[in-house]
Amino acid sequence: MAKADKINFSTPSGFPEFLPGEKRLEVYLLDTIRRVFESYGFTPIETPAVERLEVLQAKGNQGDNIIYGIDPILPPNRQAEKDKAGETGSEARALKFDQTVPLAAYIARHLNELTFPFARYQMDVVFRGERAKDGRFRQFRQCDIDVVARRELSLLYDAQMPAIITEIFEAVNIGDFLIRINNRKILTGFFQSVGIAKTKIKTCIGIIDTLEKVGESKVKQHLEADGILTEQTQKIIDFIKIDGNVDEVLDKLKHLAQNLPESEQFSLGVTELETVITGVRNLGVADNRFCIDLAIARGLDYYTGTVYETTLLGHEALGSICSGGRYEELVGTFLGEKMPGVGISIGLTRLISRLLKAGILNTLAATPAQVMIMNMQDDLMPTYLKVSQNLRQAGINVITNFDKRPLGKQFQLADKQGIQFCVIIGSQEAAAQKSSLKDLKTGEQVEVALDNLAEEVKRRLT
Repeated sequence: MAKADKINFSTPSGFPEFLPGEKRLEVYLLDTIRRVFESYGFTPIETPAVERLEVLQAKGNQGDNIIYGIDPILPPNRQAEKDKAGETGSEARALKFDQTVPLAAYIARHLNELTFPFARYQMDVVFRGERAKDGRFRQFRQCDIDVVARRELSLLYDAQMPAIITEIFEAVNIGDFLIRINNRKILTGFFQSVGIAKTKIKTCIGIIDTLEKVGESKVKQHLEADGILTEQTQKIIDFIKIDGNVDEVLDKLKHLAQNLPESEQFSLGVTELETVITGVRNLGVADNRFCIDLAIARGLDYYTGTVYETTLLGHEALGSICSGGRYEELVGTFLGEKMPGVGISIGLTRLISRLLKAGILNTLAATPAQVMIMNMQDDLMPTYLKVSQNLRQAGINVITNFDKRPLGKQFQLADKQGIQFCVIIGSQEAAAQKSSLKDLKTGEQVEVALDNLAEEVKRRLT
């Protein structure tokens, strides 16, 4: 192949590729998240990576989620056939940009086979055609849970979400974090009470949601550019800046509800928020893990009640590391009935990238092996294989070195892969049914009977 004809095999922009230690970290986090999800009774499902385009656009092209369309590349003898037939709207396909809209379609497809409330988790890859940049990907893994009911869904499911978030992030030990909770009904009700037209409320909520990114001054400009009066804008800014501990904010909101005009929606939101906060506390979540933040809005249109965003304290520039909320109409879109739901999402690929760059997490060793069996001489391979299997049956991960090379090279190979222990068996050790066990972390080397090898390795691993 001529130099000019070389294939560009670099990864496409925005599509991540992991080295072994990075992938092992992802698998560890997935296992941790899965364990917590399942401890609350969530069951796994998987939806197709490809959905009908009309399904993905059923609630509009949410936020900045640019959808990747799918158009098969056919050989020349079939391309004319495709051009002649054309594609109708119902036949157009696209890659899913999140898990929530596909969940709605999944429930519609399997309505009579599911039990409600239906609690599911998904940890699939999704695709967004946004501009690739540091920490932003076009392909990434989302870890989602949602509970969906028919007609009514207890607010205690909303209360479970902060408990689940807390367990996950405490388990992976990423440092102090804060779950910020609000209720969209409170925002909607307040906007109504200050005279914001109903047609402008969703736009206002979207603008408020940008506060942390653009700052107070820009939010004021955007609100006024959208036709909101200066007096109304100031009232909105003053409202979302209400702070204090959870009980103080709740007291301020309840007092405000008694004095606001047209406060029915506002009062309902405050009541729901108080119910959720009580449930969060009853689930044992410490008060320092959550707060009420009236600026949390979640920009997606389908959220209608409780909303959450989680921030890593001291690393606020990382943005939300887990978010979600309650929706009333999304799932029922395909069925024409009320199907309320609540859920949260962890954008795991983006989170790993950010935490690694910030030094909060480190990659794991390149291999899960804890022991390498050294190859001292080829005629002892039957012994090496037997010892390897005995260790594996004891629950120890083992690499058997099949290639004969100098002992120093074998130690280097083990160390490079992060393997802690090397087992050395030469002819004299084999005859005496013994081995030398070397700890590459400490440099210590001890003699161990083969019958006791597994027990000794396990003792030193703990």
